[in-house]
Amino acid sequence: MGALTLRGKLDRLWPYATLAGLFIALSIASPHFLTVQNLSSVTRQTAVINIIALGMTLVIISGGIDLSVGALVGFCSILGATVLAKGAGIPLSLGAAAGCGLLWGALSGTLIVVLRISPFIVTLGMMGMVRGLALVVSRGLPVVGIPQGFERVGEGNLGPLPVPLVMLAILSVAMHFLLERTKLGRYAYAMGSNPEAARYAGVPLNLCTVSIYAILGMLTGLASMIETSRLMTGQPTAGDGYELRAIAAVVIGGGSLNGGEGTVAGTLVGAFIMGLLANGANLLGVSSFWQQVLIGAVIIAAVGLDGWRKRRA
Repeated sequence: MGALTLRGKLDRLWPYATLAGLFIALSIASPHFLTVQNLSSVTRQTAVINIIALGMTLVIISGGIDLSVGALVGFCSILGATVLAKGAGIPLSLGAAAGCGLLWGALSGTLIVVLRISPFIVTLGMMGMVRGLALVVSRGLPVVGIPQGFERVGEGNLGPLPVPLVMLAILSVAMHFLLERTKLGRYAYAMGSNPEAARYAGVPLNLCTVSIYAILGMLTGLASMIETSRLMTGQPTAGDGYELRAIAAVVIGGGSLNGGEGTVAGTLVGAFIMGLLANGANLLGVSSFWQQVLIGAVIIAAVGLDGWRKRRA
């Protein structure tokens, strides 16, 4: 029993050790890595994936998955940018993007519940629908005319801290509270560990499923506006591949694709590992094509490690 407990602790610690080792290695490899400007840039670039990954943590813990979040970034981006271009304020644009994401997420959850088919299939179909509708609505063109001042959402500071980092910190605390202190969080772990046992225990599986996917959609909508602020345009093609990065962040951080496992802290570490890999590759002059190969390899390695941990347990 003691050996199993020690092994479990080591399994939980390896993402943190990986992040620390990667940080040290990049500090040695590049003199430009350990600078305020570069670290601030990493934080801003990683915030979008981090916020999406927070919602993906909840979904994966419950035993689900969502492949549509990358496309949803593009759809919410053009909606929020259009609201801004029409003269509405920043709070309204953020609310519109978050509300749009919430509705799409709730629709995904509803289809999973009503059709009783795999979340993988439902969200794969939603990915194509949402991306296609984004291109139809925008006619394949970016939305421009965003007023100056909105760039503060993605590029500004609140005191010494980047605004995206402040947003991420607030949302991380909220998600940790949801997972650890609310019925929905406890139900999510129960659903992922043993859905049939959760059903017999009285967990409202259908309502929880819709709520979980709606929360992920809402967080994706908010993340899309950080992306929009950094680009100062609404891009219908924004978010390409973000679903894989968000899933990888959860798995690297100790989450399991089988459900029932995952933490906010682990997901944040996983997302920052992905961000540091991309940043280090840029600093070292690695081709963007090879970066895609690296990200794919990391995803395979993370999922393979998760399976190995399960078999060993």
